[in-house]
Amino acid sequence: MTAEKRQLIEKSFNNSETLKFYKANLEKLDKDFISIKIPKQEMMTRKAGMFNGAMMASLVDVSSGYAAVSHYEDDCYVVTVELKVNYLRPAIGEALLSKSYVVKGGKSISVIRTEIYCISDNGKESHVATSLVTMMRLK
Repeated sequence: MTAEKRQLIEKSFNNSETLKFYKANLEKLDKDFISIKIPKQEMMTRKAGMFNGAMMASLVDVSSGYAAVSHYEDDCYVVTVELKVNYLRPAIGEALLSKSYVVKGGKSISVIRTEIYCISDNGKESHVATSLVTMMRLK
């Protein structure tokens, strides 16, 4: 990934009102990979204290989109075509961590695998969701 491409993605990430609202942190960024961490906030949880599935799906969507964008050399914009999330266990912890990998980056369609982990207060990662996402490049 070029320095210019990295700067474009970081600028987009830092300017996203949604990611600011989530207090998201860009953990790692490489070509075909991104990792995003979101700290627990009361609005993100169910009454029992676990993260809501909608919050995890939102993180899957955002993380997958940035992974797809990281695949292409030029500045581009992608949209979600299909998103499937399998919830593996209750997400009980202090933060969510996404790890998104480009499985296949095509000219206009990319397939992304995103894994979601819940981070406990002692830093242990628990695999709570797995997903497969199809993204379409518009520009």
